[in-house]
Amino acid sequence: MPSSVTVYEVGPRDGLQNEPKSIRTDVKVTLINMLTDAGFKAIEATSFVSPKWVPQLGDAKDVMARVRRAPGVQYPVLTPNMQGLTGALASGCREVAVFAAASEAFSKRNINCTVEESLKRFEAVVTAARKEGVAVRGYVSCAVGCPYQGAVEPEAAAAVGAALHGMGCYEVSMADTIGVGTPASMERMLQATLRQVPASALAVHCHDTYGMAIANIASALRMGISVIDSSVAGLGGCPYARGATGNVATEDVLYLLDGYGIRHGIDMDAVLRASEYISGALGRPNGSRVARALLARRADEEAKAAKAAAKEDAGMAVAAAVAA
Repeated sequence: MPSSVTVYEVGPRDGLQNEPKSIRTDVKVTLINMLTDAGFKAIEATSFVSPKWVPQLGDAKDVMARVRRAPGVQYPVLTPNMQGLTGALASGCREVAVFAAASEAFSKRNINCTVEESLKRFEAVVTAARKEGVAVRGYVSCAVGCPYQGAVEPEAAAAVGAALHGMGCYEVSMADTIGVGTPASMERMLQATLRQVPASALAVHCHDTYGMAIANIASALRMGISVIDSSVAGLGGCPYARGATGNVATEDVLYLLDGYGIRHGIDMDAVLRASEYISGALGRPNGSRVARALLARRADEEAKAAKAAAKEDAGMAVAAAVAA
């Protein structure tokens, strides 16, 4: 187990991009600022992608102009093509991300090209970004399973991860995009990937469709992975997986890390405030089991304290009346 872990918050981007209702820019900015105050060192803020494909993130430029950027905190953005990179650079972004699928079927269905062709496209983005001194992170989507072809061979995911790392991505996040992974399939995929990419350059990105995300993350930790992607309040989902419940919740990840005594530097109470805020703003239940439990306990404690205070006030009123 690593002694410390970086929790890479993806809620403002991966979490919000699939929300059905329009989300105001000020809500996104407030959420990002609250996450900054909670102590995150990496907050994926938005995506510079055509509003035609991802309308929820069509205000990327405005978000980056208004968000409070704290020293020592990275606010990476997704840039799927050169046009996106141009927009990100114009907005002063100093870290971007690209993603390639490990599944040929997924790549062909969603970006109309083979995996190899997609890597060539992304290499141009990576090269241009690094030339500007901008750090690039890579994602491998469908690293254990695909909605079209089913299981993905570990070697296929490892090859894409190695290609992204080789072209200059400082870190590669291996993503269980549709949340079908188990500890066994996660371990097989990571074993194959670790033969080509060092653990220090790897992260995991787990969705919780089948409730396996926390177990999968525990397996990754045991294999030396020390960067975990997560989403506040379990925001997110996958349009390709019916019934998907979204990304693993940040609060659940923090609870897991605390249980192991692994340092992460995040203030859970501040995360809970952000979790309450965005759940209320979206008008949806909180997707984090840990958040629901802690918030319920907090409500019970506040109710008990209020009851005790009321009882004490009543007692003082009686005593004052007797004294009078």
